[in-house]
Amino acid sequence: MTPRDELGYAPTLILSAFQAGARYGLEAMERTGLSSGTVYPALRRLEAAGLLAAEWEDETQAHHDGRPARRYYRVTAEGDAALAAARERIRAQQAALGWAE
Repeated sequence: MTPRDELGYAPTLILSAFQAGARYGLEAMERTGLSSGTVYPALRRLEAAGLLAAEWEDETQAHHDGRPARRYYRVTAEGDAALAAARERIRAQQAALGWAE
């Protein structure tokens, strides 16, 4: 990633949620407190950028559970690197504002 491709705050939260164990969009929404209108477009952008990989679950299982099929996500190696860089940048910004722990 180049500096102009830095992750914003919401994509950083979303990637962090998946790195911490979220598997699909609704779980990311619950972990981050972000709305579906923020999470789902970001998921598409993060996947297109290669920071998340995704696959649809088997529809038979979803139908058996009485729900639509879920799209499961995982953070890629590139996503791990982008997330580490974003966290460091946010820490530096917080320190500059006197908000660091």
